[in-house]
Amino acid sequence: MARLVLPAQLRELAGGASVIPLGAGATTVRAALEELRLRHPAAYDGVCTELREVRPHVNVFVGREDIRWTGGVETAVSEESEVVILPSVSGG
Repeated sequence: MARLVLPAQLRELAGGASVIPLGAGATTVRAALEELRLRHPAAYDGVCTELREVRPHVNVFVGREDIRWTGGVETAVSEESEVVILPSVSGG
């Protein structure tokens, strides 16, 4: 079963969950994020904008691949996939 992994910053907004199992219908990142929106809207708001786009300061990976280079939110998610949400890190 595919799963969505949340960073510490979003876990409180998702009822303390660090991992959210995804249903069989989550065949793309868009569908995985839609499951997050339906189950934990506040956590979703931390990841996506009102236009349902991934926020610029948020990175999403399927496995080790950054979705920015694999098709964006249309990136495929298989039953074995781990979709990982990570905040950007910057500073000096």
